[in-house]
Amino acid sequence: MKKKILLTGSNGLLAQKLVTLLSSKKETIELIATAQGSDRLSTYFPTGTYSYHTLDVCNKQNVNDIISTVKPNIVIHTAAMTNVDQCEIEQDKCWLLNVKAVEHIAKACQCNHAFLIHLSTDFIFDGKDGPYDETASANPLSHYGKSKLEAEKIITQTNSLRWAIARTMLVYGVAKDMSRNNIVLWIKKNLEEGKPIQVINDQWRTPTLAEDLAMGCYQIAKKDATGVFNISGNEMLTPYQMAIAIADFFNLDKKLITETNSKHFTQPAKRPSKTGFIITKATEQLNYHPHSFQEGLQLIKTQLLR
Repeated sequence: MKKKILLTGSNGLLAQKLVTLLSSKKETIELIATAQGSDRLSTYFPTGTYSYHTLDVCNKQNVNDIISTVKPNIVIHTAAMTNVDQCEIEQDKCWLLNVKAVEHIAKACQCNHAFLIHLSTDFIFDGKDGPYDETASANPLSHYGKSKLEAEKIITQTNSLRWAIARTMLVYGVAKDMSRNNIVLWIKKNLEEGKPIQVINDQWRTPTLAEDLAMGCYQIAKKDATGVFNISGNEMLTPYQMAIAIADFFNLDKKLITETNSKHFTQPAKRPSKTGFIITKATEQLNYHPHSFQEGLQLIKTQLLR
């Protein structure tokens, strides 16, 4: 019998990669995509790849109606407000999208006996002692981080809900419609256009290829694995190191890159200095093995050539 998997936020980068991955498993998976507004992916996937429903995750009744009608076995919740500075400025909107929506989805999953896979972030940590494993104590610096931590608490405290939380960070990749920018595409585009860029050297992350994150979510679903999992890359890099690697890989001018630090930038939201994830648990329990950063760049190059 096929598993029904419902995705929220299906127009986003991760959800696009999940549609690509899960639709290749159509013998075992029935895929339901949802997002607010029209389906922007239908141009890129064959008819019948998935069914689509309009869903406003902030509308409790809409969430209840869709999940009780579709009755998915699994819900992968990718919809969120992820622009950290926008979350700091528009705090009420951030809380609505990142906390209240999760409350609605968790309750609907509980009532309909669906397994909820929720996406979270390294920004729940303060960056003082990264890299982090799944048991590390959270201490968010930004409103975005606080909202994502609160969402985790809601999920873990919802009685009789079966859940998994996939924490990730600094996701990069190529979206079908090229509407989703990220650090790799931003650096590549500016260097190709001959624009000088300043890139910081005092924040450390384990950047995550979107395809790897999709695979991590799929493995959680496939193995019915509950609990918290760190799903990221396995290389600790600063944005400056990433920029140099991108310039080298695509044969672009490194002289356009100026090394600087975060003190030279004024941003509404505070960022943790050193996060990074220890992914041993995902490797051992999910058979999760991410691409190296160089392999990620090669995949991006191949996709852009298409």
